[in-house]
Amino acid sequence: MMPTIGFGAQPRACYSVLAEQSRGRLFDEPASPTRTPYQRDRDRIIHSSAFRRLQAKTQVFLYHEGDMFRTRLTHTLEVSQIARSIARALSVDEDLAEALALSHDLGHTPFGHAGERALDLVMQPYGGFDHNAQSLRAVTALEQCYAEHDGLNLSWETLEGLVKHNGPLTDRDGKGIGHYSDGLPYAIRVYAEQQDLMLWSYASIEAQAAAIADDIAYNSHDIDDGLRAMLISLDQLRDVPLVSDLLAEVEAIYPGLSESRTAHEIVRRLITRMVEDVINTSMANLSRIAPQSADDVRNASETIVCFSPEMASSVAGIKRFLFENVYREGSVMRIMKSAEQVLRNLFVYHFEAPDTMPFAWQFDLDGAPQKVVARRVADYVAGMTDRFAIQEHQRLFDETPDLG
Repeated sequence: MMPTIGFGAQPRACYSVLAEQSRGRLFDEPASPTRTPYQRDRDRIIHSSAFRRLQAKTQVFLYHEGDMFRTRLTHTLEVSQIARSIARALSVDEDLAEALALSHDLGHTPFGHAGERALDLVMQPYGGFDHNAQSLRAVTALEQCYAEHDGLNLSWETLEGLVKHNGPLTDRDGKGIGHYSDGLPYAIRVYAEQQDLMLWSYASIEAQAAAIADDIAYNSHDIDDGLRAMLISLDQLRDVPLVSDLLAEVEAIYPGLSESRTAHEIVRRLITRMVEDVINTSMANLSRIAPQSADDVRNASETIVCFSPEMASSVAGIKRFLFENVYREGSVMRIMKSAEQVLRNLFVYHFEAPDTMPFAWQFDLDGAPQKVVARRVADYVAGMTDRFAIQEHQRLFDETPDLG
């Protein structure tokens, strides 16, 4: 029997993560009388300094290029809304899905993926840099506000979903697979020594919902921001899979509609089509696989929450269009190359003179191995906002690349 679409009022499905069965936290804490473990995790993430800094970190366009463009924070909020919608429809824990969506980009550097490329390059001799792993590091080590422990001490299920939202990281023997076939990133290796997150298994339905919500959010809102930045035009969308059909649909219903309203109608329809496709495909997968518990989901041999083959093909076409016309557009690439230079310069400067960092970042570094110094500097630079990174570069160097 096909599962029914949930609207949040009925009990959780049998394959949902159940709050009362949580595997707990690394550091034991009394249960809250008013919130589930995942509601507490969500609240801790929202109140974290790493979350606040997302407001001034790049999504595609730098924070100062215009108030109407998405930042890493507004992107995160859009992902959260979509993740909750999918989780609700599948009758799983919305709060866990939301916590995972809100935390998925906490490890991002200034200047988006350009900053990540820069840090990964300079960190190659010391284990590299990976923003997904850095998100785990942010919530388990870098947030230092609690009296009794470093990190936010999130529940096992939230940490598991944060690390594995894109699928298993290792095989059963602990060897990295896929993107991590050459080895796990530093932050994940270190944390795995403290707590077993079952890196060989798939993540929960809630984590899978958050992961695909990320795809839905950026594929839709990057079209919107690309139109606002005038890097692409409505006419160019006539050749983009699925989007072309939506444009024709809007023009047929609302002839003569302004370009800005047309763009909004396209984006809202695109989000709806992708979300509904994910829900229908996931429900069919759940009916076919018939998991009876969250562990059945983890032990499945495939991702359950996904696009249909037809929608996956359309999404791939949208991504190709965005890479060619937005992400790799000449002016965007020029700015991002300059942004990479800013972060490389900041890393090298502080690596060569760690005592130039704020005092809280330089403790215990006297005589420390280079790999320890490098990781501390990478943590410091990765946590910067775009604004602070530019200001620091201007303070420390005679010339700063033009990022306007």
